[in-house]
Amino acid sequence: MALDTSIKQQLNQYLELIERDLTLKLDAGSDEASRKLSDFVHEVAGMTPRIHVETASLSRTPSFSVNRRGEDSGVAFAGIPLGHEFTSFVLAVLQVSGRAPKVDEDTLTQMKHLEGTFSFETYVSLSCQNCPEVVQALNMLSAVNPGVSNTMIDGAVFKQEVEDRDVMAVPAVYLNGEFFGGGRMTIEDIFSKLGQGTDAKALNEKDPFDVLVVGGGPAGASAAIYAARKGIRTGIVAERFGGQVQDTLSIENFISTKKTEGPKLVASLEEHVRDYEVDIMKSQKVQSLEKKDRFELTLENGATLTSKSVILATGARWRNVGVPGEEEFRNNGVAYCPHCDGPLFEGKDTAVIGGGNSGVEAAIDLAGIVNHVYLLEFLPELKADEVLQKKLHSLDNVTVITNAKTTEITGDNKVNGLSYQDRVTDEEKHIPLEGVFVQIGLVPNTDWLDDSVEKTRMGEIVVNQHGQSSMPGLFAAGDCTNSPYKQIIISMGSGATASLGAFDYLIRAQEPALTVSS
Repeated sequence: MALDTSIKQQLNQYLELIERDLTLKLDAGSDEASRKLSDFVHEVAGMTPRIHVETASLSRTPSFSVNRRGEDSGVAFAGIPLGHEFTSFVLAVLQVSGRAPKVDEDTLTQMKHLEGTFSFETYVSLSCQNCPEVVQALNMLSAVNPGVSNTMIDGAVFKQEVEDRDVMAVPAVYLNGEFFGGGRMTIEDIFSKLGQGTDAKALNEKDPFDVLVVGGGPAGASAAIYAARKGIRTGIVAERFGGQVQDTLSIENFISTKKTEGPKLVASLEEHVRDYEVDIMKSQKVQSLEKKDRFELTLENGATLTSKSVILATGARWRNVGVPGEEEFRNNGVAYCPHCDGPLFEGKDTAVIGGGNSGVEAAIDLAGIVNHVYLLEFLPELKADEVLQKKLHSLDNVTVITNAKTTEITGDNKVNGLSYQDRVTDEEKHIPLEGVFVQIGLVPNTDWLDDSVEKTRMGEIVVNQHGQSSMPGLFAAGDCTNSPYKQIIISMGSGATASLGAFDYLIRAQEPALTVSS
């Protein structure tokens, strides 16, 4: 295969940053996938004298590993790392050559001092926007710690292996041959799952914050930046930086940027926040909130953080259908991201639940991959935009079923069908299929809050024009609030509003003096 001009131009720029000579160890057979991978490896090596290719016997054919000359780094790719994994390859080349990963010093030290032997295998789809974060975290760990290795495995190339291991959702990570975890994972998440997470004692010892933001999406990032610019003590505590935006494939309505992808925007958000003195505490989930002299936030690991004011920017998550089989077969046929998991259902029959824009877009995407798509909508008509409906109805492998109340997702070890009730005739019907994609909107992440905070019947936090909730000193922003429109740009604006509101509250309230940075 030949790399296109734009990719070669990007590669040329990055290859100039290599710090030490590299060897790409290649294991290729005579099949078509091997030929393409071999072409890719040799074309990359031909672009710089600092990389040469060496034939080797690796654990998979076709695959290649990235190594410093005379050493084994533990970073390998079983498949061509293009698509969303192109950045994973570039970072692996740079980090294995000796360029320091872009993490804070504490995290880098923790990575280097992790003890033990950890052999990771990460199954991906090249169309998955969630997979690169996991691949890059594990590759980064492998590049700096000789006891760690990671192999990215393209499920489309190793189909039999995917079938044998019943991989039905990506990313899927195995550690030393056993399933380790699925879905997005940051380096902090990985340490936590390895029992090496942040010590609750260290969190307990933190000084009180002036503003503590809960959530690291667009609203949370904006709120933290606006607070930090006031020079007061600011912190962010979040399960993952970026929130739902991490799962967004294409963004075309963010003013001033014609088109971008969710993970790219999130990376920019975090980089911007880190330009300020913001204490970022990732992979931490808030369990409860109580207001005493100050706000006390109890985390899932038992630690307690205190702050003079709090901004909740906890966002939203995919809404569940709430029928038998949904939880039982999650990641075993029940999925929520067609871009990530769609390729795993190539040639199979699938269903999409939901007739809004998200559901119809999912059905359109899947129609180009799977054998047949059944789109189920509860109401008599689809709710999606007309242009999307027109495209949907032009596809001959899509069946639209309206007035359909999903009653059960069936299966044994994995999904084998979906049952629904025809709301017009009350007739119970069953569709044999192997995958169900749920696309019925979002629900706010506020169920951990008690009744001391006013919420709508949908669970959204009620706020005023200053982002103030019903509890003095507690502000909220973004998709977890009663804002009528759930958009990235609106969330950012509401985060700024809540932050300015919190600062105004602090300077007017009878509180100890603000902790202004020097």
